[in-house]
Formats: sequence, C-alpha cells, structure tokens
Amino acid sequence: GGLILFAIFSLVMDVFKIGYYSSFYSCLSAIKIIYPIVQAIFVVVQTYFLWVSAKDCIHVHLNVTRCGLMLTLTTNLAVWMSAVTDESVHKAHSKLKKNMTEEIFRWLLKVGMRSSSVEECNCNSQICQIFKNGYFWLYPFNIEYSLFASAMVYVMWKNVGRFIDHHSHHIQRLKFRLFRRTFFVGIMLGLIILVSGLGVLILYEVQVNSSPESSKKSQALTMYYIFNIVCLSLMSLVCIGGSVIYRFDKRDMDRHKNPTRTLDVALLMGAALGQYAISYYSIVAIVASTPRDTISALNLTYALLMIAQHTFQNVFIIEGLHRQPP
Repeated sequence: GGLILFAIFSLVMDVFKIGYYSSFYSCLSAIKIIYPIVQAIFVVVQTYFLWVSAKDCIHVHLNVTRCGLMLTLTTNLAVWMSAVTDESVHKAHSKLKKNMTEEIFRWLLKVGMRSSSVEECNCNSQICQIFKNGYFWLYPFNIEYSLFASAMVYVMWKNVGRFIDHHSHHIQRLKFRLFRRTFFVGIMLGLIILVSGLGVLILYEVQVNSSPESSKKSQALTMYYIFNIVCLSLMSLVCIGGSVIYRFDKRDMDRHKNPTRTLDVALLMGAALGQYAISYYSIVAIVASTPRDTISALNLTYALLMIAQHTFQNVFIIEGLHRQPP
C-alpha cells in the first residue's frame, strides 16, 4: 500500500517533468524528455511486479533471479541518487538566484546550457512554471519510492532459496476495531498532533518567508520550537512507557532469522544516525555561538530532545520487533 501511494505521486511527478521539459524542447537534449517517460514505465512495471511477487520465495533459477533482483535494486538506488542530486541542484540555483544579480545568474546558467541562447530555455509561461514547481515539490515522494522499492527488493533477494518452518511461526491476525480499548483515543491524539503540526509548519513558512520584520521571524521560530519540544517530550514519554509495559507483559523473544526484521532494524538505525549527526552539529554550533538568546536555548533543548526521543523510540521499536505474538 505504501509503495503504491509513493508510486502514484512519482507518476504525477514524471507527468509534470515531461510537461516542463516539453515547454522548451528546442534547446534541450531529447534524452531529457525521454528519461521521465522511461522512468514512469519503470515505476509501473516494478510496482506491479512487487505487488504480485513480494511474498514469493523462489526456488528455481536461483542465480538468474538473484541477478535480476540485484539489478533492480541498483537501478532504484541510481534513480534515488539522481533525484537527490536534481533536488540539491535546484535548491542551489534558487539560493544563487536570491543572492546574485540576474545577469550573473544568467551567465552561470549559460555555461551549462547546450544552446547558445539562454532565452530559449527560460520558463516564462504560467503553465511552464506550474510544471516546474509541481515536479520539484513531488521529488520527496519519488525519493521515498526508490528507497521503499529498494528495501522490498532486498528482502526478496534475501528470500531467494529460503525455506520457512511453518510450525515454528504462528501468524498473528490483527483485528482492528475502532472503539476497542484505547485504539480510538490513540488515533484521535495522533490526528490532532498531525493536523496541529501541519498548521504550525504552514504558519512558520508564511511568517518566515513573507515577513521582513525580525520580530515576526523570532515569534515564528519560538512557536515552531515550542511545538516541537512538546511533541518530542510526549513521544519520549510514550516510548519509555511502552518499554516499561514490555517488562510487565513477559513474552519470549523471537531469535529466528528474519530478513525483513533485520533490514527494518538496519534502516531504523541508519536513519537515526543522520538525525543524531544533525542534532550533534546543532548543539556544537549553539554552544560555540554568541550571544545566547531565547531562540538558542529553545534550539538546544530541541536538539537534545531529538537525540533522546530517537534513542527511546528505537529501543521500543527494536524490542517490539523481536517479541513473540501473544
């Protein structure tokens, strides 16, 4: 389901890309327009393949199957690196355009253009601007799709030739009832936090980008940090509470070899390392900077809570992944 959601947004991004590049095809290489078309076909075919075959454990043509799956995995990683690079270049161009005069920016673009005339590749029409802004906003979905597909293909690759002892694995069927026990309370609290977070983010972006007054920006930053500090504190307490409940609800730990769980733990820890690094550098920058005002104090608290929350959350999730069903 998650794969299909990201696949749909990736296809929309490819449509926007085709429309954007078609707006000035005269000064671009044909490969620029062909690439999003081929990528859209790849997304459709791969999504269908994973939807049909994700649960298969192949026991025939093992080497050919492993080779094909590894080729698919490396292709997804290549698409991911390409999307990250394109998004980074776009952000760099946007910052250059803000900080430089129009003449210097045009000259820098001209150096990288195949055509001798920069005007031919300018995106002046409104429909072209819509396509351009649309596909850059959709890049994160394409990035997530590539990572999502890579993880699924890796698990399939690990499952090639694998035998499962059906007697030692009891499948727990999850029965979801909206008003049973505390399910309803949890869903409502989660939705409230999600909607509140979107509202705070929109207000923050509007006030920081539109208001030239420093006081307005300071208020937006204060609101942003206070909201995140409250959320991180609640998340940390919930994860600690979940770990305490695990101690009272004693179950056997599942030590069997499981490629999906192993990959989940590796991706969880790998993703956390990036956030740990960001928080660490933020702490170093805040401690070394002067003067120390309210925003710096809030930023320092936010960075410390981010480290604590990721630590408690990872411990809670990893322990939960290794627990046997009731």
